[in-house]
Amino acid sequence: MTSTLRTRWATAAVGLAVLLAAVATPAVARPGPRSLARQLREDTRAIHALGVAGVQARAIGPDGRQSVAVSGTARLGSGRPVASDGYFRMASTSKTLVATVVLQLEAEGRLFLDDTVDHWLPGVVRGNGNDGRRITLRQLLQHTSGIHDDLPGYTTANEYYEQRHRVYGAQELVDRAMAHAPDFAPGEGWAYANTGYTLLALVIQKVTGRTAHQEIEDRVLRPLGLHRTRWTGTSSALPRPHSQAYQLFGQGSRVDVTDQVPVDTENLSYVTTTLDENRLLRALLAGRLLPPRQLAEMKRTVPVSADVQQLWPGGRYGLGLAERPLSCGGTYWSHEGGDGGYITLNGVTDDGRRSAVVSMSEARGDSLAHILHQENAASALIDHALCGRASAAG
Repeated sequence: MTSTLRTRWATAAVGLAVLLAAVATPAVARPGPRSLARQLREDTRAIHALGVAGVQARAIGPDGRQSVAVSGTARLGSGRPVASDGYFRMASTSKTLVATVVLQLEAEGRLFLDDTVDHWLPGVVRGNGNDGRRITLRQLLQHTSGIHDDLPGYTTANEYYEQRHRVYGAQELVDRAMAHAPDFAPGEGWAYANTGYTLLALVIQKVTGRTAHQEIEDRVLRPLGLHRTRWTGTSSALPRPHSQAYQLFGQGSRVDVTDQVPVDTENLSYVTTTLDENRLLRALLAGRLLPPRQLAEMKRTVPVSADVQQLWPGGRYGLGLAERPLSCGGTYWSHEGGDGGYITLNGVTDDGRRSAVVSMSEARGDSLAHILHQENAASALIDHALCGRASAAG
């Protein structure tokens, strides 16, 4: 199987789903804090050993103490180490930002989760059986709208070079989805749909009169002091420092795919760091961004699709936030991201006291086996960090 591993959960076929098969981690033993720091180093090295060009990880414990580890190189053949505070594309983790703003607007009484899409965007969701009068904002947030996702992407090096600077408008992306019949009737299934979040960004603009990224900046990033989480618009570059990003295509073709414009510039043109992403997740789960009722709504989950459930036992999805099992008991909250060679996994405990982020600067998307190995290794890192335990080998 080949995959862009660009922004689409579904295209990875295992992207988010397969990584959750890794929740069944090896037997664990309880060590002290120094063992946990050593485990983080070992886990980043294990990911690099799979062939991933560069890895950076950061875990934060209940006392606020941080452990940081890197492995690999920032540019292949350079010998330059990966920066522990390097930027990477946030990708679909930005869905958590969009969902947070929608829920803040709901708390202010400016919209309701059971409003229809057509109420805010009349006539936009129409054709081929699509009907915005039957789809609610809640269903967009939790991927139960039935809208068929048709996000552009590349599966070969030639396609990457042809498409990397192509800029798509929001209406253009919605129109691509409307060219297809729905996958199921609204509320009667689950299928990851980036187009749903494109529509939510349009709803935010309709409600506030300002773009979604402006609202995210003023409502989330600035209040939390996340100065290294930035919206880059149609720029194809990242701030420095950053590792070059690579995509492994078929027949071992490894391409530097750093230079590209995210396909949905409003929702996906964010860069961040492991520190900022940790701080975001911790603040969200600690109740610093949403009132209790809205946070509870965000954490009201539904089962994912049957095919994903086979790969993600016990996994569920809320409103812009996924719930996943921990090997030590309980669950954690997360939203992975994959865009343009950067693959990032993250997690935070329910009380917001333990968190971890691992960002990889290569998507080994040329085969199911490679995707599985990469995602399993990254999932094990998150599990070890959030359980406060090292693997038996650690």
